[in-house]
Amino acid sequence: MTRRRPPAVASLSIDQLLDQSPWYVALDDATRQQVRAHISERAVAAGDSLGHSGERQHAWFGVLEGLIKWAIVTPDGRTITLGGQSVGSWFGEGTLIRDAPRQADLVALRHSRVALMPYDTFDWLRRHRPGFNDFLLQQVNDRLHWFMGSVAVHGLKDTDSLVARALVGMVHPLPNPRGERHLQLSQEELANLAAVSRQSCNSALRRFQEAGLVRSEYGGIVVLDLAGLQRLTQ
Repeated sequence: MTRRRPPAVASLSIDQLLDQSPWYVALDDATRQQVRAHISERAVAAGDSLGHSGERQHAWFGVLEGLIKWAIVTPDGRTITLGGQSVGSWFGEGTLIRDAPRQADLVALRHSRVALMPYDTFDWLRRHRPGFNDFLLQQVNDRLHWFMGSVAVHGLKDTDSLVARALVGMVHPLPNPRGERHLQLSQEELANLAAVSRQSCNSALRRFQEAGLVRSEYGGIVVLDLAGLQRLTQ
């Protein structure tokens, strides 16, 4: 039997990330140069934190490589994953706009590289470039709409619907603007995203595989039929 090769690791430079970011492309040349000069890069090892709950956040984040999850720890010690951010996505604007401490931990699920735009640059763009604000408004609105849908699904749907929505969420343009269908998620992480037990999640995945919706592969799960998964969430 021929073993499947591991998927190629998606990796961007800061310039590549900016060149595919709509908010950046819409800026004038002088502003682009100013913004680029202020953006730095940080590597985060697998399992390490990019930011802890309760800390002040000082930058807007863009994912260059890897996968960053945001999660909360419950009073009884359980970790609940709220979502993930993959290569090409920008996140953390809500915390900066609120000017309040983080309410979730940011943890690298694997070796990751992140672009950091300082708060002062982020705030200057908000105050002086309406197009940047339009981008943020759309992103915040999309994120809110997604979470509202998640609340409804968790109240009304069965396990298959919950797991399907978690998979659909990881292909959503917000966390995954490149549209990657190979999701480098463990089944345990997927269970956390879906807020179901690992056993229930594994059972749902087996049913999805039998239906041709997904395929388990080296390093994660491949979404084969996104429309089919979406139908399960409706």
